[in-house]
Amino acid sequence: MEDLGIVVIGRNEGDRLKDCLRSVVEAGLVIYVDSGSTDNSIEFAESLDVVVVRLDLAQPFTAARARNAGLAKLLELQRSTKYVQFVDGDCEVITNWLATAYQFLEENRAIAVVCGRRRERYPEQSIYNQLCDLEWDTPVGQTKACGGDAMVRVTAFQTVGGFNEGLIAGEEPELCVRLRQQQWQIWRLDTEMTWHDANMLHWHQWWKRHVRAGFAFAEGAWLHGQPPEKHWVKESRSIWFWALIIPVVSLGSSCPTFGLSLVLLLGYPLIIYKTARYFQQQGLSAQLAWLYATSCLLAKFPQFIGQLRFHWLRLTKQTATIVEYKARS
Repeated sequence: MEDLGIVVIGRNEGDRLKDCLRSVVEAGLVIYVDSGSTDNSIEFAESLDVVVVRLDLAQPFTAARARNAGLAKLLELQRSTKYVQFVDGDCEVITNWLATAYQFLEENRAIAVVCGRRRERYPEQSIYNQLCDLEWDTPVGQTKACGGDAMVRVTAFQTVGGFNEGLIAGEEPELCVRLRQQQWQIWRLDTEMTWHDANMLHWHQWWKRHVRAGFAFAEGAWLHGQPPEKHWVKESRSIWFWALIIPVVSLGSSCPTFGLSLVLLLGYPLIIYKTARYFQQQGLSAQLAWLYATSCLLAKFPQFIGQLRFHWLRLTKQTATIVEYKARS
C-alpha cells in the first residue's frame, strides 16, 4: 500500500500517543501533527522516525487545521498518496483495519470515506467511558458521517477543500456534508477499527464534552441547516426544547395554572423510557439501555450551554477556542 499515508493528530496524549504511533508506524508514511504539546509527544514521535508537523502557536488550534496540515505535509513527501488514514492520537489502530479499508476504497470508486467500529479501551473504568463506547456503536452501511478516525480518498477530500479549519468540533460530519453534496458516499464497515481511550473519569469531563457537542450542533445547523440537508437542525431543536422550553413553560406557568403545567415535566421520564426501550430493541441490556437513555437526555443541558456559547460568539464576532475535557495521560 505505497499510496497510503497516515496522519495522526494530538496534544499532550502521553502514553496514548505512543500506542497510536506504534500501531501504524510500519504501515506507511506517518505524519504526526502536534498542537502545542508540553509533554514528550514530539520527542517520542521523532524517535520512531515519524515526520512531525508543529502547528504555529500564534493561530488557534483545531483538529480540522491539524488534519489539513498533516495531509499537506503527506502529499509534499509522498505525492502518489491516494488514501489517507486520519487517526486521533488517543486511538490505537487495530490490526488489519488499514488493509480492509484500503481494499474497500479500491473496489468502490464512488466512496470517499470509510470508517469502522471504534471501541473504548477501558469502558469499565467509569460510566463516562462506557457511554462513549455506546456512542461509537453507530449503524453499519452507507451513512451520513464519520468520526475522527477514517480512511479518506484524497481526490474527494481535495475536491471539497478539506476540513473547515474554523470549526472547533464537528468538523468530520461537516466535511461529509460537503462530500455528499458532490455525490460522494460515506460508509461504515462492520469491522474493528480503533481502540479509543476517552479517559473520562469525572462528571465535569462529561459535562464539558457535551458543551462542545452542543456548540458543534449549533454551528453545523448554522452552516448547513437549510433544506434539503438540514444538518443538525433536528438535534439543535431537541436541545432547546428539552433544556429550555419545557422547564421555562412548566415552571413559569405553574402559578397561573395552579401547578397543572408541571405535568409537562413528566415528559422527561417518558422520553427516557421510550429511548431505553429503543436501545433494548437494538440489543442493549436493560441496564445499559437505561443508562444511555438517561445520559442522552441529561446531556441536553450542557449541550444547551454549548448552543448559547456558539450564538454568543457569532453575534459578538469572537473566535471560538477548543474545549478540552480529557485529563493528560
